[in-house]
Amino acid sequence: MNDLRFRTLGRWLEDHFGTPTYRVALDAGSTCPNRDGEKGFGGCVYCDVEGSGTGALRTGSDLAEQLELGLNRVSRRQQHAGGDHGVIAYFQSYSNTYVEAARLREVLEVVKPHLGAPVVAVSVATRPDTLPDECLDVLEALTEHVEVWLELGLEAACDDVLTKIGRLHTVDEFREAASRAALRGIGVVGHAILGLPGDGREGARRTAEVLAECGVWGVKVHHLMVLRRTILEGWWRQGDVELLEPERYVDWLTDFVERLHPEQVLHRVTGESPPEKLLAPQWEVSKNAVRSMLTRELEARGSRQGSLCEGAPAPFFTESAKA
Repeated sequence: MNDLRFRTLGRWLEDHFGTPTYRVALDAGSTCPNRDGEKGFGGCVYCDVEGSGTGALRTGSDLAEQLELGLNRVSRRQQHAGGDHGVIAYFQSYSNTYVEAARLREVLEVVKPHLGAPVVAVSVATRPDTLPDECLDVLEALTEHVEVWLELGLEAACDDVLTKIGRLHTVDEFREAASRAALRGIGVVGHAILGLPGDGREGARRTAEVLAECGVWGVKVHHLMVLRRTILEGWWRQGDVELLEPERYVDWLTDFVERLHPEQVLHRVTGESPPEKLLAPQWEVSKNAVRSMLTRELEARGSRQGSLCEGAPAPFFTESAKA
């Protein structure tokens, strides 16, 4: 724990890797079962046509080029700070294990020449219902060379809410996927969204409790945002979506953080989107301001991360991977 009263990713990265570490987002051209008709069409109601990712593949930029551009960008940024740094290769867009194992292996081959210097971790985003054993085999093999993280979407710990927002998987599927990945030596980062339609403040608390119970080592949480070209945009324009203002979000976020395990690492406590994509809410506070507001609210309550966490297992994280 640190002076912010919650465990931040920046502090964890500095302690863990001993050097400034940055994420390079990659688009492998994947899709999702709730987009291609396997389970449904249109995707999650809040997700835009680029899968909340970079959209790089749609511009014709292949993976090797994306990675080289990202590595060069980070290197230029670090030239004035001594040069030493690490990179997390983040396969962000859509569900990256919703492919044949051979395709996942081909995708991951792109990062192998850069493992250790500067790529210190590989993070793969996916859904809990698109994680076949064959893909876990591929990810487990990669842990022999580098740390591997699985970014796994839960979003809300209520099956009715998950159906309403078009996730079309269950909370139990999330639990099972997180457990299966951890058994393979893969660190799981669970995702949550506060303020989803029908979820409410109690939903935020329940989602944190499930994430703590599952023992995921990392957590990403943010407020619901309305992006252009999403199903949610239509609901919002009809007046059917209530969005959180910063003060209310921080109240709910504090409830959430109090119920996490004290050792889980908070990778994110708020979200952002390019201005040209974001419709609402239009907050006039920065990410740092939200973090400060969260700290003040925890202090005012006399609490901290994990204060209301009861009986949850310690989060799983392996440090056995060697670059």
